[in-house]
Amino acid sequence: MASGFKSLGINRQWIDKLKKDQITVPTPVQEKTIPLLLEGKDVIGQAQTGTGKTLAFLLPMVERINKEEGKVQALVVTPTRELAIQITHEAKKLAENTELNILAAYGGQDVEKQLHKLKGAVHLVIGTPGRLLDHMRRGTLQLKNLKILVLDEADQMLHMGFLPEVETILSHTPKDRQTMLFSATIPAGVRKLAQKVTKDAQQINVKSETVTLEAISQMVVETTDRKKQEALCQVLGEQKPFMAIVFCRTKRRAHALNMALQEWGYLSEELHGDLTQGKREKVMKAFRKLELQLLVATDVAARGLDIEGITHIYNYDMVQDVESYIHRIGRTGRAGEVGMAVTFVTPRDRDSLHLVEKGIGMKLDRRQIGMEKHQDRKPVKAEKDDKRKYGKPEKVEKSGKPAKPGKSGKSGKPKKLGKSEKSEKKSEKPARKYEAKSSGKDRVKRDKNSRKKSRRPK
Repeated sequence: MASGFKSLGINRQWIDKLKKDQITVPTPVQEKTIPLLLEGKDVIGQAQTGTGKTLAFLLPMVERINKEEGKVQALVVTPTRELAIQITHEAKKLAENTELNILAAYGGQDVEKQLHKLKGAVHLVIGTPGRLLDHMRRGTLQLKNLKILVLDEADQMLHMGFLPEVETILSHTPKDRQTMLFSATIPAGVRKLAQKVTKDAQQINVKSETVTLEAISQMVVETTDRKKQEALCQVLGEQKPFMAIVFCRTKRRAHALNMALQEWGYLSEELHGDLTQGKREKVMKAFRKLELQLLVATDVAARGLDIEGITHIYNYDMVQDVESYIHRIGRTGRAGEVGMAVTFVTPRDRDSLHLVEKGIGMKLDRRQIGMEKHQDRKPVKAEKDDKRKYGKPEKVEKSGKPAKPGKSGKSGKPKKLGKSEKSEKKSEKPARKYEAKSSGKDRVKRDKNSRKKSRRPK
């Protein structure tokens, strides 16, 4: 089994460490990327979270770092603190019981501790653009000896507006460095950045569908904005997820939904950009230890999170494109397990759903929650409005006579209308309102007066 990584050029000491984590067979992105990186070539890789891309660049990196040189030789730039923490965690597992020194540099940490560690021999630095620039301005991070540079989640980096910071960092690195750029999507902006920072780069593309969709059951819940929380609660009660991520569009919606879930008795927490670093780390630690059942997160905060054992993904808010959809649901259905992805769709989300179905080449199963009740209310409301507006006087119009004429009323031939009755006929609505308030005797008197007027000689 170990021959898989051995054939790629990975040394035995790293293979043994991988075996401790039960990683014995390289993934497609690792098979395509590792040999190229060991040769020193630049690489542009398009791969989703969960494809093994972190080890795809870490393994060649630890192979090529010279531990006898006490200078920064490798740098990994990530858009979020969560991703930096995750990559650092994987790197430290490889570096355990070796002389490879690693530093994580991201916001929310004690700067003094980072400064103290940077005074020693650091070989690999993993960090976010803002904190990296902070150390560079302080003069505590020197990149003139850098050999390997990785830009991870490049599309998110551009989306979050980090391009100026990234360009500044790159300007302080040697031009003959090896550069790797990984991204879940390759829009025009990422393509332009890749051409600028790489030389004769090899393109690696792992198709999302083969990686994430085959082992995931997908379904759509059609509902309304008002009923969406109730629909989610109903689905959670039916499916009883062991470990799930619920995706929201904004930080505010994630907070509101998490509060509602906690009120309903669920073990849930929120993950978004407004949390302090201490709180974020506490939430992620609790989620990994299975102390939480649900993690309510925004796309930005959850980008790059690679957590094993997630059984369900709930798209509480609809995504805008197919790549984001695949990136979300790709966090479940891993390691031979079957995952479940549920997307909640309101009437205004139908166009986005159509684009997603077209992109993944399949029509998703649908069910409705809250839609039937929502549709039934309309006719009921309309009936109440009709009664309130017209009421019983309709009976008077239908027969041409009062509904209860009293003793003097006779059921004979229809009477000839007089002048007063003709004028009443022209304005039907006021007549109906008047008749509805009048008693039977008043209407009979009105009829007799009209007959007398019609018999007067002209």
